[in-house]
Amino acid sequence: HRMERYLNTLGTIALIGPLLGLLGTVIGLIRMFMDVMKGGVGDPMKMAGGIGEALICTASGLVVAIPAYVLHRYFRSKVAGYCVEMEKQATELLDELTVNQSQAARARAPGRPAAESSAS
Repeated sequence: HRMERYLNTLGTIALIGPLLGLLGTVIGLIRMFMDVMKGGVGDPMKMAGGIGEALICTASGLVVAIPAYVLHRYFRSKVAGYCVEMEKQATELLDELTVNQSQAARARAPGRPAAESSAS
């Protein structure tokens, strides 16, 4: 679980980044339309400012989200691979311990309990 500690945070950043960019886009467009309502369509600078703000917000959200999503997928697959490898190693260890225990049981004299064989 320690390896997965920050994966949820990274996944959340990857998910929310585009949404925050979209929110900025909507706010920029709302400002642009409010300026157009106040002064009419005659001043293209009023429209350009709102559109520029919207595009900057969209680009910023994507610049954050895309690498975060790629890293999230990469680290999630690495953690899954580590978990599979640890399970394999644990199974091999249990198999080895079982074989050693079976060999120790066979090495004891037949018909004598373990306490008697160690007392001799």
